[in-house]
Amino acid sequence: MAIEGPLRELGLHDVFQLLDLSRKTGTLRVTSELRDDEGVVHFNNGRVLHASIRSSPSSLEAILLAAGKITAADLAAARERTGADASGSAIADALVEAGAIAQRELERQLRQRLENVVFELTSWREGFFSFEERPVGELPSDMRTKVSIESLLMEGARRIDEWSRIAGKVPSLAVVPVLAPVAPNHETGLDLLPHEWEMLTMIDGERDLRAIAAALGRSEFEVAKIAYGLVSTGVVALETPRRQTVAATAVMESSSEGLARARDAYAAGDFATALAGARAVTTSAGTDARLLAARALVRLERHADAVDELRRAVHADPLTPRVHLDLGFAALRIGDFETARTSWEHFLRLAGVGADATRVRSALDTLDRMTQLSEAHAGGG
Repeated sequence: MAIEGPLRELGLHDVFQLLDLSRKTGTLRVTSELRDDEGVVHFNNGRVLHASIRSSPSSLEAILLAAGKITAADLAAARERTGADASGSAIADALVEAGAIAQRELERQLRQRLENVVFELTSWREGFFSFEERPVGELPSDMRTKVSIESLLMEGARRIDEWSRIAGKVPSLAVVPVLAPVAPNHETGLDLLPHEWEMLTMIDGERDLRAIAAALGRSEFEVAKIAYGLVSTGVVALETPRRQTVAATAVMESSSEGLARARDAYAAGDFATALAGARAVTTSAGTDARLLAARALVRLERHADAVDELRRAVHADPLTPRVHLDLGFAALRIGDFETARTSWEHFLRLAGVGADATRVRSALDTLDRMTQLSEAHAGGG
């Protein structure tokens, strides 16, 4: 049985959890017209075997080379031993047998590749997903890993936390990196890592971080971390794009009008119309539309749906404080105190001052007291 639908109605985070709970075996395809891209994830009994994105072809050999785990000479020797038509798995075995890389490090690199692809896919805001059940024998045989969905989603949560840390210097992937002006007393030599030099070669004053990630075949998360390091050391500065295409401007104007109508409906107390209007422009209006949809769901007393909507917003836009703030209060309404606490802690990392921050600190103190009372009651019982 096929499971399919648009991402604006069911985010990939929810799709992954569904496939995990139902222990599905088969192939998930995710397509995005906006990105002109496609991702493929293979599952076996609810665990992820392999994941790839078309725009970021990443053979195991290329990943090991880029990470500096093997040399070109190591790879050439392995290919000579295995033959020109050998699979990536056979080449990897040859590298391990020759002592070029340890088996544990190979497994770590494979897992990291899975995590990078899954994290990037779950950040897609628009597109279409389709899952087709297939017997294990029909899945590609050259697969060496099997990772639980729960651990992948936990890693995704950790990366959201890391995004919170770098948000002050890298506000979004739409910024354009440029070489920073050199101060008169600045040292002439640069002590950079290979991947940092690689990124410097891509800086032309036109490409944003997302375009650089695509050109390098690296994940957007990796490129954002590299940019953070270069900005922190004063090598690179980040600029807001100077212009937008006419088509993009038209889409923004159209979505703004749709979002304005949805806000008017919300203000008038027509929450069902506000919800429908916000969801209609979610793809183009992004976070603002999701926040409005979630608030409408709360007014309609569909609190669990509001939490789901805000979870998708967090995965699509982990750097906006308001998303974490609203998710915390929505989770509180359904008794999910752990999500409330985590969301508020993310909010405080991103926006630690102001009236909302004061209110959140008060809410966290109340949660702590409730937890202590509960533990004291359990201990006395």
